[in-house]
Amino acid sequence: MAKKLIFYSFHFDNDVMRVQQIRNIGVIEGNEPVKPNEWETLQRSGDAAIEKWIRDNIKNKDCVIVLVGADTASRKFVKYEIKQAWEQGKGLLGIYIHNINCPRNGKCSKGKNPFEQFTVGTKKLSEIVKCYDPGPDAYNNISENIADLIDDAIKIRKNY
Repeated sequence: MAKKLIFYSFHFDNDVMRVQQIRNIGVIEGNEPVKPNEWETLQRSGDAAIEKWIRDNIKNKDCVIVLVGADTASRKFVKYEIKQAWEQGKGLLGIYIHNINCPRNGKCSKGKNPFEQFTVGTKKLSEIVKCYDPGPDAYNNISENIADLIDDAIKIRKNY
């Protein structure tokens, strides 16, 4: 199976260590982590620069995966990444990561489905895009299922 190029969308401050574990699964590639000092420089450049960076980084990806922690759905740039993924015709997928253990903070509470706040025609985006809950054995379930979830997300998006 060919590896897909992925853009990960997540709340950096709360979830970066959980996200790193998912990146290390090795089934997928793309979206090299942004180093904290690079992100700080980008933030100082303003919202327009961040939005351009997001658009440019999503452009050559196959799928955008929103890794959903406790506060992900409320993050301004996560919302922008979801909007860009849909507008650019990319596969779009949510994966709850509240049961991935963070070495600093342990597990977190389950966040809201970030796709609930978007509509496509007369449907909520949450009726189209899957938000996968891997359950208590999250790491292993994500590892076993992520490639198929990505393929499904890409197929679903082609129908709209």
